[in-house]
Parts: sequence; C-alpha cells; structure tokens
Amino acid sequence: MDNKLDVLTIGRSSIDLYSQQVGADFVDIKSFDAFVGGSPLNIATGCSRLGLKCSLFSGVGQDKVGDFILNFLEKENIDTRHVPRIPGARSSAVVLGIQPPDRFPLVYYRDNCADIQITIDHALEIPFETYRLVEVSATALSMEPSKSTVFFAVEKAYSENVPVVLDIDFRADQWHDVRAFGLNVRAILPKVKIAIGTEEEILAAMLKDQSQITIEHQQISAPKITGDIDEAIRSILQTGVEILLVKRGAQGVTVYTAEGEVTQVPGFPVEPLNVLGAGDAFASGFIYGYLQGWSLYKSCRMGNASGAQVVLQSGCANFMPTLEESMAFVESHGGF
Repeated sequence: MDNKLDVLTIGRSSIDLYSQQVGADFVDIKSFDAFVGGSPLNIATGCSRLGLKCSLFSGVGQDKVGDFILNFLEKENIDTRHVPRIPGARSSAVVLGIQPPDRFPLVYYRDNCADIQITIDHALEIPFETYRLVEVSATALSMEPSKSTVFFAVEKAYSENVPVVLDIDFRADQWHDVRAFGLNVRAILPKVKIAIGTEEEILAAMLKDQSQITIEHQQISAPKITGDIDEAIRSILQTGVEILLVKRGAQGVTVYTAEGEVTQVPGFPVEPLNVLGAGDAFASGFIYGYLQGWSLYKSCRMGNASGAQVVLQSGCANFMPTLEESMAFVESHGGF
C-alpha cells in the first residue's frame, strides 16, 4: 500500500447480519446474510471502490468475526495497518430486519466491542499528515478510550491542515445519556470542516431534553426528534464548521455554508429496498467528488448517486458502487 493515502475513516466496524426474509416481521426472520458494516468501514469501502486510497482506524477482536472483517477490508484494498486486534474485546455485530418501505429495525451487539477500545497510542502510529482527508463517526465518541482517541486524532489532523469530515451518526442506544451525544459533538465541531447528518441527527446534536426523542420499531438509525431544525443548523455553523450537508432522503441534500449560502441538491428517484447504508454511500460519493476538486453541488450529486444505488440492495459496504457504475448511473438519470 502506497504511503500517500487519500482518506482515513475512524470508528465502528462490524459484522452485519441482514434478514433474508425481506418484508418479514423481525420475529419471523428465518435466516440472515452476513455482510460487513459500521459507518466508517462502509465509507472507506465506498471511497475505495471509487478509486481512492483508503485506510480504516478501528478495532477488531482476536476472534473469527475479526478475521471476517479484516478479510473483507483486504479484498477491498483498504489499508488495515490501523485496525488493531484488541485482546479481551469482541468484534462488533449488528442484526437487521428489512421491512420496506419504512421499517428497518436493528439490534447492536457492542458490549465490550473492540472498536471502542482504540487508544491514543494506536493513534500515535498514524501519520495524519499523509492523508488528504479524515472522516470520523460521532458514535466513536460514546465511550472511552475511543472518545479521547478521536479527539486526539481530530486535533492532530487539524494541526496538519487535513480537513476533517464528521458523520454526526446518532445512535441513541449507544449513549449512557443522549444529552452527552450533543455535548461531545459540539465539543469536536470547532475542528471539523465538513459535517454531515440527517435532520434528526442535527437536532440530536443540539438536544435539550431526552423527551424530544422517540424510537419506534427498534429503528435506532431513524429516531423521531422534535426541535427547531433551522436553529440547530445555525448553531452548528456558528461552531466553525464551514460546510454542513443535511441529508433529506429521497429529496436529496441541502448544502449550508458558513458564508450563508444554501443549495438544494436533488436526489435520484428510485424505489428503495433497504435505506440502511444510504448515508454512508452518500458520504463516500461526496468525499470522492470533493477530493477531485468538484463543486459542492456536483460532489453531492455524486453522493446522491451512490446512495440511490445502495438503497436498491440488501446490504451496505458489500454493495457500494464502483466509479464506472456510478458514472453510468448518473448518465442514465440525466447527468450531474
């Protein structure tokens, strides 16, 4: 692997078990497909398939699930030098149901998970100055030692003038107190150049009261959160974030800049099978365009194209599109 890499992603990695009975209630699931997952792993895979040189900073256990994850990463040409085996910890797992059009229940198995055990000593082995961009998942802030490690990594990247992208990545059940999520996100935002999140995640980052959150049907990835979205967007941009990308599902993405510009970027109309992983696909497509020097509009259209292709599939990382596939998809849907 070349010493000069494009993207370092930091945070979750897992084995994802997706229901093979699409549409079945969770209690009626009979069998699962085994894929890999975790937002940073998904984004690294998406970027790699588009032709970028990628590295993942995560942790796996000294177990067969760790073998499964590392084997996938190596086949995808993703640098695994910074995916340590963590003694005494387990590789993470997720079990997911698929009930289109709008129910995608999931259960995390993250007690003593290895990716939360990454340390500052692990981060000290990373030459941050050799990357063009660092992407971080906010779930990595949920517990120590990962929390301090991520703050350290972001500080190092910032000091080397390497742009940091934060995936706001709100998973309510991963926090001892959901208000702690907002505290940690707001603390790290001043060193973040680009933040990406759904409206719900942006509201969560500015959460005042736990009663604002409702999670139905075990949809951990799609909570209902009340609040003033315009105020939350303004608050994020006031922290020093230069670009905020608000994912709006089938409606596409809205780009907000610190200078006050607002741009609507339309999505690509498709009939989704599984929306889980669409946001990670978007991030990979956007990062590709951004590192090519494309406009924010064109970069977001590329992200939307990646997301639209992945929602047609039953998994996440395993179905990230190649550059050729994405370009053909964009061309067949009216271009950028």
